[in-house]
Amino acid sequence: MITFLDGKLVSALPTQAIVDVGGVGYEVFIPLASYDKLPAVGQPVRILTHLHVREDAQVLYGFMTPAERDLFRLLVNNVSGIGPKLALAVLSGMSVNNFKAAVVNSDIASLSKISGLGKKTAERIVLELKDKLGVAAAWEAASTMHAPTPEQEQANEAVLALIALGYKQIDAYKAVRELQEKGEAKAAEELVKLALKRMASGR
Repeated sequence: MITFLDGKLVSALPTQAIVDVGGVGYEVFIPLASYDKLPAVGQPVRILTHLHVREDAQVLYGFMTPAERDLFRLLVNNVSGIGPKLALAVLSGMSVNNFKAAVVNSDIASLSKISGLGKKTAERIVLELKDKLGVAAAWEAASTMHAPTPEQEQANEAVLALIALGYKQIDAYKAVRELQEKGEAKAAEELVKLALKRMASGR
């Protein structure tokens, strides 16, 4: 599994980028949100990737933030009828936070406006993702009145990353919360690593 590319940006379009890694050019399909965050052509870049293997091809999808990749994986792995191209369209049509808020609030109208998504697909997204976004939802609902603390934001990112890796939402939330209560980690990346170790050992 190719998890990221670290190299020089050779070219960039709103839908794809080419990265030179040690003399090898990798074509990566990207959402608009990631395109906006790319450096100038010729500059060093690190793109997080997801390798999608089909019978006739191996396709790389790229993202500039972990939250974008986590949401992409959540859509592809958990919503029937959504493949990589449609998942990219979702990320191009709405920010990660707005998407989560729309799912939590069952805002079918906003989701239906995304190019390529019809009302039925939007309804299926809400139905199949609402429980998985439950923890993030609680924090985001609260944030309409008062912004979540940095600790909550990091925990939110960590929980979504673990769900994207296939763990149950309740298990991911429990592991992250326990780590935070013990003060063992603060950053989302550290929380994910420690939570994976903890769940792998059955603790």
